[in-house]
Amino acid sequence: MDNEIEKQEVAMDTELKEWLVNYVGNKKAPEDGDVTVGMIIEVIAEEFPEFLLVVAEENFLRGYEQGLADLYAKAKDKHGESKSSQIYKD
Repeated sequence: MDNEIEKQEVAMDTELKEWLVNYVGNKKAPEDGDVTVGMIIEVIAEEFPEFLLVVAEENFLRGYEQGLADLYAKAKDKHGESKSSQIYKD
């Protein structure tokens, strides 16, 4: 996947970002000296995969929930309230 955010250089505007950029910069040693979001993800995936797994799971569940909500809204708009449109409700 080609994601523009992954290519962005990370601004060191917080103490955590500064530490993380320095850590990743030391690990990856980029030729131009710029640390990107993608590099940070690579290092975290290598050294702390449990963290990314939790983030990915949460993202998946939220996306799935939103998909069901969209399906429900579309079914309700198209057919009015019906048994099939009661798949998901808050």
